[in-house]
Amino acid sequence: MDAFQGEPQALRGLLPIGGRSILRHQLGLAMALGCARVVVLAETLTNDLVMLQHAAEAGGARFHVIASARALAPLVAAEDELLVLGEGLLAMPEDALRLLGDGPVVLTLPVETGLPLGFERIDINSAGAGAMLLPGKLIAALGDLPGDWNPGSALLRIASQARIVQRELPAMLLDQGRWRLIRDEGEAHRAEPGWVRLHTASAQVRSPGSWLAAGVVRSLGPALLHAGTRPYVIALGAVITALLGTGAGWFGWCGPGFAMLALAWMVQQVAGLLARVERDSLIGSSSGAPLDQLADWVLDGLLITLCAWRTEIPAVVGVPWGIAWFPPVVLILLLRLLQRLQPDEAWIWWLNDRFVVGAMLALASILLPFDFVLRLLVVTLMVAGLLLAGRGEGPGSTLPSGGRPA
Repeated sequence: MDAFQGEPQALRGLLPIGGRSILRHQLGLAMALGCARVVVLAETLTNDLVMLQHAAEAGGARFHVIASARALAPLVAAEDELLVLGEGLLAMPEDALRLLGDGPVVLTLPVETGLPLGFERIDINSAGAGAMLLPGKLIAALGDLPGDWNPGSALLRIASQARIVQRELPAMLLDQGRWRLIRDEGEAHRAEPGWVRLHTASAQVRSPGSWLAAGVVRSLGPALLHAGTRPYVIALGAVITALLGTGAGWFGWCGPGFAMLALAWMVQQVAGLLARVERDSLIGSSSGAPLDQLADWVLDGLLITLCAWRTEIPAVVGVPWGIAWFPPVVLILLLRLLQRLQPDEAWIWWLNDRFVVGAMLALASILLPFDFVLRLLVVTLMVAGLLLAGRGEGPGSTLPSGGRPA
């Protein structure tokens, strides 16, 4: 790792992107490609490298810090494959896995494109793209070079002389910011917003709440991650907001309570998107899906509770105690049933958006006869379910008259 321009004590590999160093992003890529040994060239073992070592060993890889290129040779056997990632390279993982995952290859760029971006020249026509996968036997040639050679530059030339296959990087990856070389802190700051947008581009934004959550992540996500705010902190904010909404309902302010539950759902979506950004960029192996589903059920339970508290049915003799809970339970179960039956319907996604549901219940609680609106919603959803079911054809509907199923 080298110092970046103007900061002799600051290493380019430790520049932060989304609150994690570029080296940590590269480690995730290396682990995804199956690397069993990770080697970092640095003069000393710093606290940042110790943290990186813990992450590598937690993933089952051995970790080494070496001070010279000559120390690399004993760590690589002839039958090994050697993945070389350039200093400051930040690449979208799916692109790197696709381009590097099928055998020895050197990724290249046209020289007129690569040099201005900081990539190293190979010959008169080509520049290295900052990543290559080489046969381990090539490492022996490092012993014939002077000790002050940069091992990345040396291996780039050794691979060229050995006629390793060169594959030109698609220009689209550079244009979209999916493949870039970060050289200083200014470039790191400029790269973060685009990096977050790329990792949230495939998020399913089909309803107002999810649209708002994606907008928050794309506008504030870089600042939150850069400040070290982890997704679980945002999720804790969602829990606190939900508890405040429940407390408001307990004291009779059900309208504000529904609004706060709607806000809690949106904050939870923000936390989920931030967690997804981290998992995708760091190639995390764990998924938060089961916990997310549990949070959704808990939030639905709180919506049901506030609906039961908000009811205007008098508590008199002859009125069953549980009658106030029945309509909201049916409402939530219908919402979940319709989402399972018709997951691709646009209006179903709106119904599955608890920000929309919470806002609608808040308005009904403040401005309309609440119990009537609740029962009207239940009947409307039942009719919608029947209409959706009527679109399909039964298993015997295509039989001719008088036919008999086999």
